Amino acid sequence: MQAKFNPLQVIINPPGIQFGMPGDTIELYVVVINQGDQSAVIDLYFVFDEVFQNLTGWSSSPRESLALAPGQNSDEVRFEFQIAANALPGTYDYTLIVDSPLHYPQDTPITFPNQIKVLLKEQTAIRLNDPTFSIRPNTNPNKPLIFNSGEPLQVEVIVDNRSYLVDRFRLSCPDLDDDWFTINYPTTGFEGLGLVSEVTALELNPGTQGQILLKFHPPGDTLAGSYSPTIRLYSENSPDFVLLDLVYIQIPANYHLDIELNTILGQVSRSLGKYELSLLNRGNIVRQLILNLKSRDEEELYTYKFDPTEVRLLPNRGAVSSLTVKPRPWWRRPWFGAGLVVNFQTDIKDQQNLPLPNTLPQGTLVWKPRPWWQFVLLILAILGLLGGIGFIIWRILNPEPLRLENFSANNSQITEGDEVALKWDIHHYKQLQKLVLTAKGSQPVQPITYEFNNGIPEPLGKGSANEIPPCQVQEKEELICSNVKTGVKTKGNYTFELQAFYKNGIQLFSRTNQVAKQITQVEIVEKQIAEVINFQADKPQYIKGQNILLSWSIVRPLLLAQVQIAGSADDGTSYSEPITYKFNQGNITDPKLQKLCTQQNQQLQCRNIALLATKAGNFAFEIKAFPNNGSSKISSKKTESKIGILPKPFKIVSFTINGSEQPNLVLNEGESATLSWRVEGENIQVKLLPYGNDVKPVDSIKLPVNQAFPPQIGLQVNDISGKQQPQQRGFAITVIKKVVPTPIPSANPLAPTLPPSNNPFKTPLPQR
Repeated sequence: MQAKFNPLQVIINPPGIQFGMPGDTIELYVVVINQGDQSAVIDLYFVFDEVFQNLTGWSSSPRESLALAPGQNSDEVRFEFQIAANALPGTYDYTLIVDSPLHYPQDTPITFPNQIKVLLKEQTAIRLNDPTFSIRPNTNPNKPLIFNSGEPLQVEVIVDNRSYLVDRFRLSCPDLDDDWFTINYPTTGFEGLGLVSEVTALELNPGTQGQILLKFHPPGDTLAGSYSPTIRLYSENSPDFVLLDLVYIQIPANYHLDIELNTILGQVSRSLGKYELSLLNRGNIVRQLILNLKSRDEEELYTYKFDPTEVRLLPNRGAVSSLTVKPRPWWRRPWFGAGLVVNFQTDIKDQQNLPLPNTLPQGTLVWKPRPWWQFVLLILAILGLLGGIGFIIWRILNPEPLRLENFSANNSQITEGDEVALKWDIHHYKQLQKLVLTAKGSQPVQPITYEFNNGIPEPLGKGSANEIPPCQVQEKEELICSNVKTGVKTKGNYTFELQAFYKNGIQLFSRTNQVAKQITQVEIVEKQIAEVINFQADKPQYIKGQNILLSWSIVRPLLLAQVQIAGSADDGTSYSEPITYKFNQGNITDPKLQKLCTQQNQQLQCRNIALLATKAGNFAFEIKAFPNNGSSKISSKKTESKIGILPKPFKIVSFTINGSEQPNLVLNEGESATLSWRVEGENIQVKLLPYGNDVKPVDSIKLPVNQAFPPQIGLQVNDISGKQQPQQRGFAITVIKKVVPTPIPSANPLAPTLPPSNNPFKTPLPQR
């Protein structure tokens, strides 16, 4: 049969499948030749699915129109395919349409199916003469191969040797275990008869094509889902050349689950029914099951327990859960006959709501009838019931007497300042007329009477704001009283007595209507306080300006509010303002003490607390520990002996004449001598000898040097209190007489003659 002539000839370049990687641009060139006898308008466009649209990012098909005269060739029409950067490897189908509906409607449209193969990024770039391979049927993430259980999935790997050399090719699946796949290479025909030889590669001549069969047979415990194993082709001529592709395989879910209930003990009288539930996952998904039972009867006459109650099954794995069933309630157990039959059925839930078998196992438990001796127990129980009813009637006619019990204090020993609280129980309190509470002890206490004629008295039945009432009524006419305040807080020993009296003059133990009395004793002890057990200084004597180092020990520091230290002199005057250190529940708040104090065994020990010696004299120091619990008692302790504080030692710092400290000086008559001195100290007296007058500790004077100038000058310092030895420093002075020239007689005879002076020489006074 002769092929039909088509007036349009189409040339596509490159022909066949096109290769690219994510992010690449693929170009397709189309040339159309009009071989007909008329001019024609020819349309070029593509047909593709949504998967291909997502691959290229096209929102609509690109279209080109050509106008060709008869016998005219078109220019190359160029189309670009931009592969998305996130495209998954695979083979994607599209179709090129060449159509001329106006001029060649009977010969068009012409379809050209084609494919784009997206390669893995790890694959080597393919050149013109490099080998290639493709997989049939082709797959992509949206067109996987479906694997049916029990049937191997076979694909063909088409290999093209585009080089100029003979080459051998091998196939591998690096992502899969060996039991997942089988590779079959075609035989070459040169295997010898009777010889067993295994073909391990595909040998191809230059420019030829061959195929390798690849069978997938996943193991039985493979989970359902999508798989995309990598296929790699190795070239013997180019071992470093990387040729990769992916095969997309979909393994459908198989929900087959075998469930069986086995009876171990199905007829019981006193024990539990025992069963075993066997579960076997024959599917290919993980099952997470919750085990329950439901009744097949109108009533659920049992309780049950699965062990375990939740089961997780991997594919081709099984599990066993123990089931115990207990019939109930006890009175439904039959007295006669074959027993009570309890019917139930397993109720299994899948946590993922996956399908379960339509029919689940059922079970039966037989509850045997009671033994004959239980009839005797039934008769005895009836007799006991009748006796109990008779006792109740008798008790109604003869009510129980009032009873006073459990009279005691909340605490038999409390601390001073806390209030004594009592508690008691009264049975059948409605027969009570009154209660009388009396107390004997260190503090006089007036008797307290509680009248019950109008019900529970207000002091007992109503508490203060936000407090529970002291007395509350319990079942069977029991009045339970607790925390009843008495007002007793003073230190000492007390005896409390509670008396109860019947209504209507009922007499019991005596001629009065007193019911009973009970006695309890309470001791109120003195409040504990923080107590000073040791207080001392590190030495008995100091010099003014030094630090007096004090140390002390205080027991029960948790009760300490503050510590106060004060001093007093012999004449009763205070040393200084008292020094106070505050505490908070035993915690030191003053940072000065935090490094100097330690607590151990309920004892606070402070060492070397500095107190500046600011006054001279003898002083007695005292420490006082103030409690934080409201007690008026204060613990105090004085140092064993008085502490002496000496004044600072005085000293003559300097004493000079005309700036010299040489002890022997020579002065010329008619000159002046400047005396300067500096004395350090306090409570001292400074004298300048031989003048004897008191001078300032730091001063200077200027004296004229003459024949009356003293041969010795000294500086004397005395301690006014007499506790330090005097100090003295001086100079030995030699005065050189001034030479006076002999006067020349005057030539004037009339010049008067001066009479000799009659003034005696006197020691000059110091001039400042």
